Amino acid sequence: MKDPSKALAWIKQNVTPFLPATNITCITIGNEILALNDSSLTDSLLPAMQGVHSALVTAGLSDQIAVTTAHSLAILKTSFPPSAGEFSPEVIDYLKPILEFHRKTDSPFLINAYPFFAYKGSPKEIPLDFVLFQQNQGVVDPTTGFHYDNMLFAQIDAVYSALAAAGYKTLKVQISETGWPSKGDDDEFGATPENAKRYNGNLIKLMKNEKTKTPLRPNNDLIIYVFALFNENMKPGPTSERNYGLFKPDGTQAYSLGFTLNDVVKGGNSSSSSSGGGGKTPVLPMTPVATPDSASTGYLAISSAPGKRKGKEAVLSMVVIMLLARHLL
Repeated sequence: MKDPSKALAWIKQNVTPFLPATNITCITIGNEILALNDSSLTDSLLPAMQGVHSALVTAGLSDQIAVTTAHSLAILKTSFPPSAGEFSPEVIDYLKPILEFHRKTDSPFLINAYPFFAYKGSPKEIPLDFVLFQQNQGVVDPTTGFHYDNMLFAQIDAVYSALAAAGYKTLKVQISETGWPSKGDDDEFGATPENAKRYNGNLIKLMKNEKTKTPLRPNNDLIIYVFALFNENMKPGPTSERNYGLFKPDGTQAYSLGFTLNDVVKGGNSSSSSSGGGGKTPVLPMTPVATPDSASTGYLAISSAPGKRKGKEAVLSMVVIMLLARHLL
């Protein structure tokens, strides 16, 4: 995809035919590439992003569809307190040209943020209510004096601080992945259906009530993608990795949120989500279906910000995010 002509051919085959029926707002090139310590992928990341963006310009779609890449919080050297957020010196030389690309193309900086991992690592030190959006005393950043009543918003502001320290204060942050597993191994503390219900349910309610601004960026609405619609039943690794879904691969609920997604997903065009070739998932009515023997994923987008990159206001709609991982590198 570093070749603009090949990128344009890909756009014509995989994007253009689905417009405008599908509200495609973003193409992400790779997922957590800078955290993989793979120099060949790292070196190919920005050229691939530039190639796809050039193809979108040629196709007349660059105002509608942004090009970006998703990062792990592991690229931060420091994340607490939020005002001390700083990128790791190991990635900053690779990251700065990407940040400049975002500035020039007005595209969002994507981060995958999982308070679950922090809690799993220090369950005795981190209050569970703080990570589950439950009532709690919260924490105060000693430098800014800002009060945080949940870890996710603290993590987001740590990213904003890191961007500012790198000289890119004006970039907007979006959460490309967050969620909570409903099942885990014995050492994966907190991975239960009850906690998954609290985390995802409380987050969706928070966004529905338009509490979408962090203390450090009170004028920026958040766009957050809940990972995931489906359990990835064929994914390797710890048990939790196969149990982030709101639904099982056969379409039945993994656990109840206490309300239906149709209560919060209103309006919007039909959309799909793919991850390295995953199947499409219907949106309204909310009846996800996948074959029992397949690994299938999806992303629920929750936001009070505009659903299109530039256009009319849209609320709580399912929109597409195409996670292409290595296929475009």
